[in-house]
Amino acid sequence: MEFTRKGFLITASAAGVQMATAGLPVSLIQSQGTKRMEPKLVKVPTEADIAKALKTDGRGISAATHKAHLTLWQGYANKTNEIRKALAELDTDPAKGNQIYSVTRSLKVNYAFAYGGYINHNVYFDTLGGEGKIGGDIEALIKEAYGSVEKWKADWKITGISSRGWAYLGYDQDEQRVFNYAGDAQDTFPAWNNTLVLAMDVYEHAYFLDYQIARAKYIDAYFELIDWDAVNARLAKGR
Repeated sequence: MEFTRKGFLITASAAGVQMATAGLPVSLIQSQGTKRMEPKLVKVPTEADIAKALKTDGRGISAATHKAHLTLWQGYANKTNEIRKALAELDTDPAKGNQIYSVTRSLKVNYAFAYGGYINHNVYFDTLGGEGKIGGDIEALIKEAYGSVEKWKADWKITGISSRGWAYLGYDQDEQRVFNYAGDAQDTFPAWNNTLVLAMDVYEHAYFLDYQIARAKYIDAYFELIDWDAVNARLAKGR
């Protein structure tokens, strides 16, 4: 076999790579020469992001409640970003994965909780601060699914009372109908292929300053504060 100078260099280079990577984890070998992607971070909300919700002060939910609530929303944003940064540095050597406990499992499971809490609060604050006057496509869908707005409100109220964390109004893209879902934690969502158009926080921090443990009174006040234009906008975006 005839060897050229170019062929010799290629062969020598390949041999050198094999020697240099001997004994290194596969994940580290794969990362050599590859620039790590910077994680995309979520926006940490500020008081400007609850400006519309603050209009409910004196109408059912106080400014003090919203401002305290904001700090929790910020916490979910910060932890989402912290976990995204950690995942960007994750060693993906499969030998380090474990379903009982592993760094990967901890990050992935808690990411769903952190990001879920961030999204839930995005929707909660976006759809608060209105006059409670329903209309548009969402009204038609609610009447189709529940018979009337009043029957939907009754179902929404008992859903909120029966839930440990959230009541969600989801638009099912397959059935093209809406449904009131119960959520017991930040990482419990409507079923797959649903668009979240309305989210009511029923953790005590959302109402204790104003209603103590009277959740039903909080929900009655909440009905009068929904921004249905924002709900319709979310519906239109998700369809």
